Amino acid sequence: MKIEIGTEFPAYFRPSYPEEFELFSHFEVAAGIPTVLFAITTWKANGKPNVCFHAWSCFHGDKTAFFAVMGGLYQYTHTYANIQRERCFCLNFLPVGAYDRLVNTIRRNEMEDDEFKTGGFTLSEGKTIHAPRIGEAFLNMECVAQEIRDLSGAGITAMVTGRVQHVSVEQAYAQGYERRYGKEGFMMLIPAPQDLVTGAPNPSAIATTKIERYD
Repeated sequence: MKIEIGTEFPAYFRPSYPEEFELFSHFEVAAGIPTVLFAITTWKANGKPNVCFHAWSCFHGDKTAFFAVMGGLYQYTHTYANIQRERCFCLNFLPVGAYDRLVNTIRRNEMEDDEFKTGGFTLSEGKTIHAPRIGEAFLNMECVAQEIRDLSGAGITAMVTGRVQHVSVEQAYAQGYERRYGKEGFMMLIPAPQDLVTGAPNPSAIATTKIERYD
């Protein structure tokens, strides 16, 4: 038997915090699909560096180009305004050990805040774009804005597609699987899987990857 969830909000779903279902679709917690966590870095209009801890994205392309497709970027954020203005951004992938430092940049993210200092990160300049990079990231991905689209038309979030211009990989991660996949590698968000029988909420979880087989 399958539990069927439609577009109408299930009345028995209980939020884990008051505004949860004002911010997120109930489909997100019904599905609970993991995605990789990373930091989007940009320059604010006043010249301060900005950090946005983000997930809800995918990465793909063809032989002509490679793209970062970022969903669920809120239109009221500094990051959204910065990308619209500068037309570029950098993606920075850090291991789970950096989680608390990245969360600090959410708690202290006013216009006057230097969010690299807040997170204790080393700032370096992008190689091909006007955006800062996090020195501690094992993978940096420099992107130019290809497309910015409000998919729902509600003026709440946007899907931002970036065309990748340049990638930098820490040498210790440049060979094989061990460092990139495990506790020192990609950090994943598991978005609060709802109990679909009782409607009770669960907290979101942070995970790492484990290779089960080779293809």
